[in-house]
Amino acid sequence: MMAATRDFAAEFLEGLPTAPASRVTAAVKYDGPEETPGDFAELLETFKSAARNAVETAGPGYLAYFPAGGLVSSALGEFLSLLVNRFTGVASMAPDLVAMEDSVIRWLCREFGLPDGAGGVITTGGSLATLAAVVAARESRTPENGTIYVTEHTHLSVAKAARIAGLRADQLRMVPVTEDQRMDADVAEELITADRAAGREPFLIVGTAGSTSTGTIDPLDALAGIAERHGLWFHVDGAYGGGFQLTERGRAKLRGVERADSITIDPHKTMFLAYGTGVLLVRDPATLRTAHTVDATYLQDLQRDPWPPDYCDFGPELTREFRGLRMWLPLHLHGVAAFRHALDQKLDLAEDVHRELSALPEVDVPLKPDLTVNVFRLNGAGDAENRRLLESINATERVFLSSTRLRGDYLLRMCVLSHRTEPSRVTEALAIVRSLVR
Repeated sequence: MMAATRDFAAEFLEGLPTAPASRVTAAVKYDGPEETPGDFAELLETFKSAARNAVETAGPGYLAYFPAGGLVSSALGEFLSLLVNRFTGVASMAPDLVAMEDSVIRWLCREFGLPDGAGGVITTGGSLATLAAVVAARESRTPENGTIYVTEHTHLSVAKAARIAGLRADQLRMVPVTEDQRMDADVAEELITADRAAGREPFLIVGTAGSTSTGTIDPLDALAGIAERHGLWFHVDGAYGGGFQLTERGRAKLRGVERADSITIDPHKTMFLAYGTGVLLVRDPATLRTAHTVDATYLQDLQRDPWPPDYCDFGPELTREFRGLRMWLPLHLHGVAAFRHALDQKLDLAEDVHRELSALPEVDVPLKPDLTVNVFRLNGAGDAENRRLLESINATERVFLSSTRLRGDYLLRMCVLSHRTEPSRVTEALAIVRSLVR
């Protein structure tokens, strides 16, 4: 089985440069398992066939949603973690493994300029991290009629987390954005002041460090000041953009993130790891413990020490695999400088895309990218024409783009982020766009 799996891995990786960026057909309806043993070679072939019927999110032509580059070293780390099958919900069950995971969290806290004593937890993604942050904010500020401040570009995971945490839809306050699609900090402060005077209880303001539609960054430093003046919890959604904190340009753009009470990051986006890798960082881990710690008599035999942390107290999960190796191994194996260099390259390529698209008279490029997302549309064309353009681009099967809406207009969206997307593929993508718009 191991040899066959190894051969498949080699075949898959070697084929990525030429694999179709998108070729999806209707799903097959599979039978359930038989009573008798199956043949691994046949089962592997079934998996390979199913895996081919998908958008190629691991390939160099994936320029649509935020990709999971899928570093092989991260996959190997996950394989080893699942092989030993250690429980890390309570640290005393595997203290050294939890300490390894904690070392990655503490390193990230330093990268983000959080104070000594800051901490966090590796989650399955930004949604679970956001839920833990919202619950911690609610418990920390203890509002009875709490209000959260967001914009139209705030990720849907915030509204979903608020709903799960028991907040009503009318407890999310929509702050207008500026012409360049950032939260209007002045209006936000005015709303907070007016809401408090009207009997509301503002307790959480969410700044976006790289919106999903356009990659735009809110004025984090100004929002941090508002939160401090009004006693609000300041959460930064850096699920997409947070990884750029590893670069000099990213740190400049994310100024103010170090003042956050909590930060979400998705290393499966800007650190090229496998899907299902999120991180929550918090200024004060005690806020997570207060919000999530629940005990039971059947846990009385487990030792509960201050360090390494018991991750069951940092979020909703008790049963939890060892998640740290999928991050720890790539960082130590490749070195942090390799990640910084790769992210800088993506910023450079996004600037190239913006320059080339802006030079096309047939194309309207309404925003200059903060990070690696470019949006564009045909000049003077309606939604139908732009939708057909996207379909034509994706039909080449060399690249796969997505779309969004801005001020009601349909826009094509190109995000250069996969670690496998080299300059040659970006040049090819631009050539495809150029040929189709002309």
